[in-house]
Amino acid sequence: MLKRITLENFKSFKNKTVIDMESTNYQILENRNVSNNKLLKGAIFVGGNATGKTNIILSLKVLLNLLFREKEIPLFTYKCLFSKEDIIKLQYDFVIEGHEIEYLVEYDVLNKMLIEKLYVDKKLMLDRLGNNAKNELSENRVFTDLDNSTLLIRTIYFNTKFYGNNIMQKWLKFLSDSVYIDASSRMMLKTNSALEIDNYLKNNGAQQINDFFEKNQFHYTIEYTDRSKGNLIEIGTDGEKKVFFKRKNIGEPIPMGMESLGNINLINMLPAFFHVINNGGMLIIDEFSSAFHNELEELLIKHFMLNSKDSQIFIVSHSTNLLSNTIFRPDQEYAVDFIGNKGSVVNRFSKEKPRAAQNIEKMYNSGCFGGKPVYANK
Repeated sequence: MLKRITLENFKSFKNKTVIDMESTNYQILENRNVSNNKLLKGAIFVGGNATGKTNIILSLKVLLNLLFREKEIPLFTYKCLFSKEDIIKLQYDFVIEGHEIEYLVEYDVLNKMLIEKLYVDKKLMLDRLGNNAKNELSENRVFTDLDNSTLLIRTIYFNTKFYGNNIMQKWLKFLSDSVYIDASSRMMLKTNSALEIDNYLKNNGAQQINDFFEKNQFHYTIEYTDRSKGNLIEIGTDGEKKVFFKRKNIGEPIPMGMESLGNINLINMLPAFFHVINNGGMLIIDEFSSAFHNELEELLIKHFMLNSKDSQIFIVSHSTNLLSNTIFRPDQEYAVDFIGNKGSVVNRFSKEKPRAAQNIEKMYNSGCFGGKPVYANK
């Protein structure tokens, strides 16, 4: 699981910034929102528009892109534009079955050079500077002609699958099971195309989704078929299976494209939601609240926290109703501000030591934690 992210000279984060997933002394939701290794099962990032919330989770997307996407990732585009520094710095700390993994990625924009360091339980396993590297992860211990557009850790993984190294295998599996979703555009970055709704339904049918709907008292079900029939109408699709909604007490088929944006987003999100809960990994969602009712947002977060074990969910949201001690703990909540030439800064709610009985949403809206935009009254 992710223990910590450290950003520096990355997008709007000019100065060194740490996002911590270690649980604090709060006992709120301890049995639901905290894993057995004392790491938190995720976090929420709130703040005004253009403060840098998305850039936090973008750092996770960048890691997944660098590891698993085939196309070249232009790292220079992530440099902070108002910083004099040339080196983008990203560090990811994980705990995998009790073992600590620290992975540092830096990119020198001026010299177009990649830097990588990997530590496992404090032991340096990979040390790369530009074209040259030494490592303890493969038979080839020394590299002298590396491509500065590709991570060495990716090359070793795809060449060897870390055969015989159980910890590295499980770390890469955790990352490969992770999913990034931009809910506002319904764009999904994943390493498994089976999570696209059509592929998911071809392989699994609609039962799991409908069971979820029934358990949580949704007033509709879905069908995946080339011909859906109701009492009044029947819709065919020329042999190609499509998603249809059927509302209780009506029963007429409604093509997915004619449903509400909220329902479309929900159906597209649920396969990834189930996958990460069941397999581990990170579910990373930008604009989580896009077209969702407050009650649905709360249901999804509570379901994830209750049913996940070695999984985490990271969301960017403008829904202040999620800032509740019944949904997230104060150490899972981060406010993000953009402060002039300092760039983006974060404040972890737990730093202010709110009490379990306090109304966190009200405190946020009154400005106690920062991250609250102030506009002129008109």
